[in-house]
Amino acid sequence: MESQSIRTPMQLAMVLGGFRKKLKMTQKQASLKVGLYPKSISALENTPGTSSIESLFKLLSALGLELVLRPKSSCSSDGEW
Repeated sequence: MESQSIRTPMQLAMVLGGFRKKLKMTQKQASLKVGLYPKSISALENTPGTSSIESLFKLLSALGLELVLRPKSSCSSDGEW
């Protein structure tokens, strides 16, 4: 899987849902791996602004992903955030 640049909550939601689907994993299967309710997975993928950081990290774990922070490149100024 390739890395993704994420700058908004909705971009994060779309990428998380995409990774989950690429793994052929249902929301219920992802939730069972890390002790979340399926509705928490749904919220992360549909309304990420209402989700907790803890739920985000649990979903990242279920999907075998990690969060990496790096300085933003100077040429990417899309006006978001």
